[in-house]
Amino acid sequence: MPRIVGVDIPKDKRIIVALTYIYGIGHVKSAKIVKEAGLDPSIRAKNLTDKDISKISTILQSSYNVEGDLRRDISQNIKRLISIGCYRGVRHRRGLPVRGQRTHCNARTRKGPKKGQIKKK
Repeated sequence: MPRIVGVDIPKDKRIIVALTYIYGIGHVKSAKIVKEAGLDPSIRAKNLTDKDISKISTILQSSYNVEGDLRRDISQNIKRLISIGCYRGVRHRRGLPVRGQRTHCNARTRKGPKKGQIKKK
């Protein structure tokens, strides 16, 4: 398995798809990276040479914020919102939806399983 920016990418997939396994890289960014590196988009990850892998990793490190740095930035942004006490920060603190979704009958992903209901037989 080729290892790029600390992530083992799958060897049997095309390089455009394999790069999306890196946190912060989607299909569009992946295609841009492959084009910038001058690689064939249909090449499989197992057929990459060490030179190709180093090209991709230098492009990622110089131009994009991915993996650990991106996760750290996102968590710092959320902590900042919580500390200043804005509406979005309060929603994060309470574990409720942040972007205006309704909570009366949905939002089970954020709120967790139902509490306090006893079903009668």
